[in-house]
Amino acid sequence: MNKFIQRVGTTYIPVNDIEKSSLWYQEMLGAKENFRNSDKAILDFANQSFFLVKAKSEERAMFLDQYGSEHFYMTFEVNGIEQLRNFHSFLKERGVSVGDIEDRGHPGNNFVFFDIDGNKFDVWSELSPAFKEKYGIM
Repeated sequence: MNKFIQRVGTTYIPVNDIEKSSLWYQEMLGAKENFRNSDKAILDFANQSFFLVKAKSEERAMFLDQYGSEHFYMTFEVNGIEQLRNFHSFLKERGVSVGDIEDRGHPGNNFVFFDIDGNKFDVWSELSPAFKEKYGIM
């Protein structure tokens, strides 16, 4: 087995208004903007680089699963159920469209939320063991 790929470096998210979306990600998700022009904004958060890319208005970062339900491309991890509940409340209090906290039959709980462009994301209450070990998180 080869070990060429070390990490996911960049994720691209379609948005309608670069400035407005960048500010939303900074305020709601704690992103740091490193660059912005009329075509894209480059943000750092969650140990990754995110490009917000000006896209056609109907473009979204999600797909339909085999049952025809909208499915997210990405799950963000928080450290435990208390952080999940706090983040859920934080987003709800700020008017973000969020789903209910759910038990999906695996360890931890999840909820989904939508950014201001309608992109669907998931949040999970469990940090991966490899991430915890690498960064010394208990």
